[in-house]
Amino acid sequence: MADRHKNDAYGDIDARSESDAGVLPPIPAATVVLLRDGAEGGEVLMLKKNSKITFGGMWVFPGGKIDPEDYAGLAADDHDAAARQAAARECLEESGVVVEPAEFVHFAHWTPPPGPQKRFTTWFFAARLIEAHDVSIDQGEIEDHAWVSPAQALARHKEGEIDLVPPTWVTLYHLSLYAPADAALEHFRSRAPRVYQTRVAKDDAGRRVAMWHGDAGYDGWDATADGARHRLVMAPGGFVFENDAEVY
Repeated sequence: MADRHKNDAYGDIDARSESDAGVLPPIPAATVVLLRDGAEGGEVLMLKKNSKITFGGMWVFPGGKIDPEDYAGLAADDHDAAARQAAARECLEESGVVVEPAEFVHFAHWTPPPGPQKRFTTWFFAARLIEAHDVSIDQGEIEDHAWVSPAQALARHKEGEIDLVPPTWVTLYHLSLYAPADAALEHFRSRAPRVYQTRVAKDDAGRRVAMWHGDAGYDGWDATADGARHRLVMAPGGFVFENDAEVY
């Protein structure tokens, strides 16, 4: 659609509740943002998904859905520990990098708006790699990988060189504010994980806008409301993050 950014991963905006007809339940998932200090500053590991699978062609962080095996040895309601196990398992499967779940810093949880599309409610963790690690991809589910600074990834997205879904874009935006890697982790440890229960509506210009807690239009699903901003404007020409409501 000409009036919609190609990386707007959110489906129709008619549903307002998880109980609405046709809304599919979100699938629990987990991802880990691997950080390291490169020659020119902090870098993050990104993987390019095969174009024929979910999130095809997108550059993402290692991760995937939480499987029953991730609860092995855990209480049935220990979702945080299972999410950590899933993120570590998926990281190994997708990149060949071994990481310890106990070292993860839980910094965010993302849920898409209600809708008929396949959705993932995702734990976001971060971890720093101190020693050099060889990244090994299978050229199947994952087609490519790169260590890149968050600012460089955002710049490449702006130029249309890479595709990023909104949660990945916003994560990179916040990571771009902190360097070296330890600074980002220390920041994440200093506060509770951010919860992004996404709501999408159109603004006065007809642009689709993803809104989160604190935005003046969040409660009423009204992107035209005046007031505080905590949103991602998904304009056809590029993403724009507006935030004067949440302190990061």
